[in-house]
Amino acid sequence: KRFGNFAAVDNVSFNLETGSLVALLGPSGSGKSTLLRMIAGLEIPDGGEIILTGNEATHLSAGERNIGFVFQHYALFKHMNVWDNVAFGLKMRRESKQKIHDRVTELLKLVHLEGYERRFPDQLSGGQRQRVAVARALAPEPHVLLLDEPFGALDAKVRDELRDWMLQLHEESHVTTLFVTHDQHEALEISNTILVMNQGRIEQTGTPLQIFDHPATQFVAEFVGESNFIDASVSEENLVLWGPFKFVVKGFRVGQNVRIYFRPDDVYVTSEEETLQVQATINRSRFRGAAMELDLDVGNGRRIIAHIPKGVFLASGFQLGQKVYVGITAFHTFGR
Repeated sequence: KRFGNFAAVDNVSFNLETGSLVALLGPSGSGKSTLLRMIAGLEIPDGGEIILTGNEATHLSAGERNIGFVFQHYALFKHMNVWDNVAFGLKMRRESKQKIHDRVTELLKLVHLEGYERRFPDQLSGGQRQRVAVARALAPEPHVLLLDEPFGALDAKVRDELRDWMLQLHEESHVTTLFVTHDQHEALEISNTILVMNQGRIEQTGTPLQIFDHPATQFVAEFVGESNFIDASVSEENLVLWGPFKFVVKGFRVGQNVRIYFRPDDVYVTSEEETLQVQATINRSRFRGAAMELDLDVGNGRRIIAHIPKGVFLASGFQLGQKVYVGITAFHTFGR
């Protein structure tokens, strides 16, 4: 899909399994929402095809695709109460009163809004409005549920609560769900599969664990999760030296510039020296809830960040300026 000379979605291709819960993850402007809107029938692709449940749907109207769509800001009908909002799609299909009653009752129970039937959107919290929007989208029993930044307008605590609710909802409804987010924690926590987008293309597709532990590109390594990175060159065959560290790398020629990424969680810190560790100095510490972040000086101004469990930090008695020993348990190397 192009807008003038700008390629919003550039040669993207992927398959989703029926019943899966998939995150479309990427920074603002990466093409996520445009892709979602094309699947929904709200944008027309300039090329390619969209297959929904085995049927070609590229040129079908939005109403013909049997898709539920939830917008970031809910788009509820302000003049309708909760019951009528959820029932809207069923009434448009001219379903029987009994079917409408049974389906709306079922959905309000599913989204934990029994007793709110007569309230209007402005009488609900943000999280409740979002659940009404999801119930309304599910009412016509769509083949696919699409959500565009579903929790983006909510505060952190409500987002956490809705993530848990979304997982439970998916387990009970089994509707194939694709949701757009720029929040990596959201994508990692609740999806079966993640599609990472950047500049209109999919950089990597995989499970949350695959995306986090085995980034396929530099962009994924930098965008998903926190990383240390160092720039160096291959000093001899299969070996990169960076200060006191030695990294064994493969597939790069001697003299080639590389960038090495490693997670703060993959930096192992002890007060007593163990095998393959180097000495460092604690330059700064920062409280991060269940973990402590350590800024470590490994000499000549070289610094790395480590995350260690709070209990380990306290039990080890780590102090600012203390000499410690560090090792790196996992890393990824990309050519530059």
